[in-house]
Amino acid sequence: MASRIEILNEGGFRSDGRRQFELRTIEIDLAQQGQADGSAVIAHGLTHVLVSVFGPREARMRSHTMHDRANINVEISLAAFSTGDRRKRSRGDKRILEFASTIKSTFEPVIQTTLYPRSQIDIFVQVVQQDGGLLQACINGTTLALITAGIAMLDFVCAISGGVHSTSPLLDLTNLEENDVPNMTVAVMPKTQKVSLLTMDTRLHVERFEEIFRLAVEAGSTILVEMKAAVLGRSSRLIESVDSSTQPHGLGVENDNS
Repeated sequence: MASRIEILNEGGFRSDGRRQFELRTIEIDLAQQGQADGSAVIAHGLTHVLVSVFGPREARMRSHTMHDRANINVEISLAAFSTGDRRKRSRGDKRILEFASTIKSTFEPVIQTTLYPRSQIDIFVQVVQQDGGLLQACINGTTLALITAGIAMLDFVCAISGGVHSTSPLLDLTNLEENDVPNMTVAVMPKTQKVSLLTMDTRLHVERFEEIFRLAVEAGSTILVEMKAAVLGRSSRLIESVDSSTQPHGLGVENDNS
């Protein structure tokens, strides 16, 4: 059956005007959110998530305490207006539980949990708006929130979705594209080029898989540049605020032209 939408037109443009491998605009806000130890708001196009990190702190339940490392707890909530799907999703929703489990398993090898024995790191993800690439946004937002919380990690984790339309690979899929083409999400650690996550909801021919995987790894480097710029910008602002608060009154505010 023919697709109801034109995924890729004859000019090589997608339904939202992007080229095949062009990523959506990434917007990052690392401003402090509430009482969280670290937080990040990230948007990939119209997909928008808020991630808050609390900890390391004492586990709320003794059964969750591990004597040699930190326990990672991930919870996801969806804003009622975040999707056109009118069904109410609770924290016990199967898809949400799978997402939470995927994020946990993605970061367990990356967070240096042995530095925080007998503690818990809580990661709360709120989906504000979704238009494809939701898992990649959750993972990228979690990376940034953990960094702002000062939690030791081996590397950044950069995630991107990819798919194939006919024989044409695409990166950073919208919701319409995800519903129409075989797709996957890849999360890589750029420093070591190790893969922290690879998930597929649909089958993909091995030749197409290899091509999309290679493109996704390359795209991870592009996302890393954006993420590093946001982290460095936040660090600079913090340093400036500390310098201004410790600067003696009356010094450095006037130029002596004599």
